[in-house]
Amino acid sequence: MSKYFIALAGNIGVGKSTLTGLLSREMGWQAFYEAVDDNPYLADFYRDMRAWGFHSQIFFLSRRLRHHCQLSRQPGSVVQDRTVYEDAEVFARNLYRQGYLGERDYACYRELYETVRDLVPPPTLLVYLRASVETLLERIARRGRDFERRISPEYLRQLNALYEEWIAGFSLCPVLIIPADELDFAHEGEHLRWVIARIRDKLRASGSDGR
Repeated sequence: MSKYFIALAGNIGVGKSTLTGLLSREMGWQAFYEAVDDNPYLADFYRDMRAWGFHSQIFFLSRRLRHHCQLSRQPGSVVQDRTVYEDAEVFARNLYRQGYLGERDYACYRELYETVRDLVPPPTLLVYLRASVETLLERIARRGRDFERRISPEYLRQLNALYEEWIAGFSLCPVLIIPADELDFAHEGEHLRWVIARIRDKLRASGSDGR
């Protein structure tokens, strides 16, 4: 059997964690989730991005590196909720552009990230979940995390623009774009089956065997 490393990417609230769990259940892949609830800086970050942006980004980067080490040792296929690339190319870059990360902190972060990026193996397939700001806000409100209530539509819009910029130039592995506005894979079995079929088609087309 082939061993696959499937990475899910997308903005806050788009459904990455939900799809990670569903793919793990349906495909028998080991799930690796984003470290949100145990990030000791996240609530502070949403209150004051300038003061806590660097701390939060370093935490996510270190946790993502740990996940990469763990998943590389897995004997079977794995599916990861959010990638190490997004942390740097979307979230940290946005903080820098908005002035919440200073030049010195951003340069230090980029150097660490680029070292990590060059050391870890790329995914077999990157699945990008694309959604509008309206969809993201609706799903964020539905899951009810207190610290996310302060997220503004403008912040999500900035992240969406950076996601599109990043995906357009990403070339480390094949990319599958899923229109998440139109899908409810958490409650509609037909939608989930469609996503799984697209993933299988993309893996076959790319000739990936995950080794």
